[in-house]
Amino acid sequence: MNWYCDVAPGHDLHGPYHDDEYGFPVRDDRVLFERLCLEIFQAGLSWELILRRRPGLNAAFHDFDIDTVAAYGDDDVARLLGDARIIRNRLKVAAIIGNARRVQTLRDEFGRGEVGGFAAWLDAHHPLTLKQWVKVFRKTFAFTGPEVVNEFLMSIGMLPGGHRADCPVQVRLTPLRPPWMTAQEAGFDYSGG
Repeated sequence: MNWYCDVAPGHDLHGPYHDDEYGFPVRDDRVLFERLCLEIFQAGLSWELILRRRPGLNAAFHDFDIDTVAAYGDDDVARLLGDARIIRNRLKVAAIIGNARRVQTLRDEFGRGEVGGFAAWLDAHHPLTLKQWVKVFRKTFAFTGPEVVNEFLMSIGMLPGGHRADCPVQVRLTPLRPPWMTAQEAGFDYSGG
């Protein structure tokens, strides 16, 4: 998504996300879950719309607290589908709730330590090509097609391509050693199938 480096800087919404979040390594399960949810909500819509709705999405989904969202029932679904601050798509809302429950399962399987279950699950599969990641995500999560998986993984530093090599943000990312970078240095070929 190299074009993002051209259009995002200076934009009131895209700029801060591009400069301070996109492509930066993420280890916190709540943040990982929020990013996955934002990408699911974005499917078929513009990223700018999602960034504009992000505060409302966070409020409506209790800051994407995994345990809270996993406990949502029919009343919560009705509340969400009536909330104009979010993307009111029943399939996406159901996917978010179901995915929160899947993250809980990952915590049971991969631990709750300093690196939570979602982060540890990602680590256990890294590195993979996008095609391989999509297969893994589809076995684990709902509403995770190639575009959602690609953007999610680029946004958290697991796949390359978030920034051009000459982007000032890429210069800031290099010392942070995002996972894709260490995998490439070890000889992993992201272009394979």
